[in-house]
Amino acid sequence: MVSPMRRPPAPPVQRSFDDLGSPLADVTFCIVDLETTGGQAGVDLITEVGAVKVRGGACLGTLQSLVNPGRAIPTNITVLTGITDAHVVRAPRIEAVLPAFLEFLGEAVLVGHNLRFDRSFLDAALTATGREPLTNRGVDTLALARRLMRSDVPDCKLGTLARVLRLPHQPSHRALDDALATADLLHVELERAASWGVTGLDDLIALPKMAGHPQAPKLALTDRMPRSPGVYLMRNAQNRVIYVGKTTNLRSRVRSYFSTDTRRKVGRLLEECVRIDHRRTPSTLEAAVLEIRLIQALDPRYNRQGRPGKGGCWLTLTDEPYPRLVCARTPPANAAALGPLPSRKVGQHIAEAVGDAVPLRRCTTRLSVRGGPPRTTPCTAAQLGVTSCPCSGQVDDARYGDAVRAATLALSGQHRVVATPLTERMDRLAAEERFEEAAATRDRLAAYTSALRRSLRCATLRAPSLIRFSTPDGTTVELEFGVAVRWCDPDGSWRLGEAGPEPEPPTQALTKALADELSTVAAWIDRYADRCRLEHVGGVWASAWPPPPDVRPRPQGWNNQSRETARRSTAVG
Repeated sequence: MVSPMRRPPAPPVQRSFDDLGSPLADVTFCIVDLETTGGQAGVDLITEVGAVKVRGGACLGTLQSLVNPGRAIPTNITVLTGITDAHVVRAPRIEAVLPAFLEFLGEAVLVGHNLRFDRSFLDAALTATGREPLTNRGVDTLALARRLMRSDVPDCKLGTLARVLRLPHQPSHRALDDALATADLLHVELERAASWGVTGLDDLIALPKMAGHPQAPKLALTDRMPRSPGVYLMRNAQNRVIYVGKTTNLRSRVRSYFSTDTRRKVGRLLEECVRIDHRRTPSTLEAAVLEIRLIQALDPRYNRQGRPGKGGCWLTLTDEPYPRLVCARTPPANAAALGPLPSRKVGQHIAEAVGDAVPLRRCTTRLSVRGGPPRTTPCTAAQLGVTSCPCSGQVDDARYGDAVRAATLALSGQHRVVATPLTERMDRLAAEERFEEAAATRDRLAAYTSALRRSLRCATLRAPSLIRFSTPDGTTVELEFGVAVRWCDPDGSWRLGEAGPEPEPPTQALTKALADELSTVAAWIDRYADRCRLEHVGGVWASAWPPPPDVRPRPQGWNNQSRETARRSTAVG
């Protein structure tokens, strides 16, 4: 074992506001209001732009300009806004107004009353003039009012809110007046949002959804959570941990359960949860490793992956004269095996993929190497001609031995044994317009390649006796046979990690707990490899086989950049 190198202590680092989120007092808001010729963006046009920039309750500046839409203003719009054709005839076109508005907006947070309306017209104008749509974050005062003030006002129209709340500025259906009234409304809403524990921009944006959540009162459980990487533990009334999760931002992630996550399981989880603990970690890698170890140790009921006793079967060959593929609960000691797999169902799926490429027998009949009289009726697979089963009495022992060796290679990492014939079969079935059969073949092949990719990544990471590398977070980690055993904080102090699986050389069988951690570490390395610095490798860190192709169907919108990312993600394993 190589002892870790002692590094000189790093100078103390001033914590940034990013560690705390973006405090609302430091956020620059740009409140915008538009007057238009109608209500359909892309068809109707802007006639007036008004904007107010505020920060910390102080007004930083205003912007107002009439806009010549290049067409007559409808009478009903003139009656509503008071803007006539005579007002805009000498006004600049939107092409001349947009540069000044974009400079005024800058990187500020865009605010509007029914922001979707104003933003759609701005994006349409930007697109029409050859510019990119806005990427600024947005806050809708209408959505906030519906959550924070609905019981206090008859409706949430800007005029009603300004009258009831006695805002300093009253709207008049002119852009700047309405923007000033919206700015006043925003400050009132910020005061009321503080009662929900909202002190940062992220929380403010998510508040409209969170405030309407049936478990919204439990938001108080997240008040003391930091905005840093770590692990959170949800407990029930019996103080039992029911869920463990990792995140790069503890506060934002836990609060998202009350807004964006609408899964039925999450609703039941929040109903049972009465306490949320957290453990901060210096790096995202340590958070990922800590999560999987806590799941293994605590066995939380709502965690599906990583729980002890869940899954953990291996696809291997039987030890008999004419071997066949089986799913074993324990990894074989001296035989090729693919795993651990999530379930026996997945194992059977992969066995079908290997069986489609390699003609191994599928019946469970006990056979003797000395032969004997064949079965009166061969098994169904032998009758269909999809396999060479000894029960038919017409099997060449040498050819069956070749099939066993091919299956051994397929389980060990040589994916072409399975991928090549199944890909050719998919193409043939698709050409014959037998799309259901082609899809079934694709799914079996995808299950095989996914499991093999995971197995190869574990084997590759497990091969060196010691790996030491620094992470983008400033920490250093040491892996013994792939298991994270020591961490070095940015100040140069080394410490042991949470108790985990025992580091074992590749000669030992791979257990499920070890495979779960190795897969977690390998996935993290795949994602952040270009931002890490390798310091030491004890042995060879390379794969004996090339990574298998990813044949899973891609979601709509899959592009070349996504393909390149997927290709790179398989490089480490």
